[in-house]
Amino acid sequence: MTRKLVWVAGLAMPVMIALLLLAGPPSVTAADQPAAATAEVKIDNFSFGPQTVTVPVGATVTWVNRDDIPHTVVSTDGVFKSKVRDTDETFSYTFTKAGTYPYFCSVHPKMTGKVVVQ
Repeated sequence: MTRKLVWVAGLAMPVMIALLLLAGPPSVTAADQPAAATAEVKIDNFSFGPQTVTVPVGATVTWVNRDDIPHTVVSTDGVFKSKVRDTDETFSYTFTKAGTYPYFCSVHPKMTGKVVVQ
């Protein structure tokens, strides 16, 4: 009886492995996906902080004006442009393509920053 069990187990194992290989890789469901990336840039004391932010494609960057005076966030390439943002107001943009996006404040052009999308 023992030889028969060993023989059946020896036959069943390759069959099970073949079935697993034919089934393919496990599928990924929406619950397995990471949450959309976000980043925040603070506008304070006439500067953007951090001055350079690196995010993945699909990330949303939000600029928050923590300064006492109004500012804007304007892409030098015309990709995005905020209205004037007063204290505690925000502007958000979602980056759908990889690249480097320099920007500035149109009210104070010496204020500059950069978003790197990878």
